[in-house]
Amino acid sequence: MSGNPGALTVYRWELRKLRSQKRTYLGLGIAVIMPLIFVVALSLRAGQPDAVAFGRYVRDSGLAIPLVMLVFGSIWLFPLVTALVAGDIFASEDHNGTLKTILTRSADRGQIFAAKALATATYTAAALALMGTVAIVAGTLKSGFNPLTTLSGSTVSAGTALGLVAASLAVYLVPMLTVACIGLLLSTITRNSAAAVVGTLMVALILQLITILPGLEGLRPYLLPSQFDAWQGLLREPTDWAPIVRAAWVCALYAIPCLGAAFLVFLRRDVAGG
Repeated sequence: MSGNPGALTVYRWELRKLRSQKRTYLGLGIAVIMPLIFVVALSLRAGQPDAVAFGRYVRDSGLAIPLVMLVFGSIWLFPLVTALVAGDIFASEDHNGTLKTILTRSADRGQIFAAKALATATYTAAALALMGTVAIVAGTLKSGFNPLTTLSGSTVSAGTALGLVAASLAVYLVPMLTVACIGLLLSTITRNSAAAVVGTLMVALILQLITILPGLEGLRPYLLPSQFDAWQGLLREPTDWAPIVRAAWVCALYAIPCLGAAFLVFLRRDVAGG
């Protein structure tokens, strides 16, 4: 009888599965294509998205372009990229009839759940990093590796701006991982990839709609969509840490219950019944 594999081994199994699935490359492809489309459109048309944070600077510095993509992507782009894998990673096992097999291996349910959750987080971080890298490179080729004007109106060097962009991506990852936790919950509950992916998007869109309803201004800072703007605190002088700290605990209020509920559903899954 073989010994119980380590958590790292099970994690590698899940990463190997992701590398063999079309959904993974679809999500990564979207993350690459969208900044390229934006830069091409910027090259072909005059003007810039002045109403969006950093939109007025996209022709002055290529480092403004990944920041503009963060603003545009929070509505549907990044929830979609995240949901493609998070909503599928458990449900696909039911669809393919492999759940019984993986649960009767020497790995226990806790290891499998943790490995799938970590693999989803790895994919989510990779997709965001890929978008940021492509946007920086394409933006630099279009507008140059130039100093960037912050939201406070001051100018920082290109090197400092690059560090701020990287930090902004890290802060932005927090609400993305929260969306992933919602997707994992729906994936375990529905046992249907399409339902889980669409359901995750619907939750994200409903929360977006709630933020624009009149009379809910006081609630808005504590809704998940508002946390996608927390990174902007890094682009102020002095740094505004309040939205970043708030994003950390607000996202935890969403993510931890979803992840915990998904774990409980997975633990109680009837293997014999599929």
